[in-house]
Amino acid sequence: MRTAFDFSPLHRTTVGFDRIAHLFDAANQSANTGTNYPPYDIEITGESQYVITLALAGFAEHEIDIQSENSLLVVRGKKDKDETTRQFLYQGIAYRSFERKFQLADYVTVTGAQLAHGILQISLLKEIPDAMKAKKIQINSLHPTAIKEQ
Repeated sequence: MRTAFDFSPLHRTTVGFDRIAHLFDAANQSANTGTNYPPYDIEITGESQYVITLALAGFAEHEIDIQSENSLLVVRGKKDKDETTRQFLYQGIAYRSFERKFQLADYVTVTGAQLAHGILQISLLKEIPDAMKAKKIQINSLHPTAIKEQ
């Protein structure tokens, strides 16, 4: 049994930490929904490259919508109605609609997506701007006589 936590006092008592409070709220909501469909993996493929892989058996490209906005990646799937009357002895493949959200870190962008054999792969790249990267500071040494004269 999961208990819901109220993070509203956190919103009232912090200034400039709205993003952290929002992340706590999002984590709390996703933990309480209990859904784990569709299954997914997040893989590091390089120093600043990532791939999110979702298992979407039975979905076609036109039934999947991927949107990225404000550090949030949303993948939605809406299965078209099957007009044929099919009879199953056992149905283990879930053809239900879904919405899966991923909170992206700062400077992570979606570079592409591909669907093959029921597997959706979304490529991500973390590009830190040059202004934000660490810089080497050159140390200039003074001549010992210059220090005495000051």
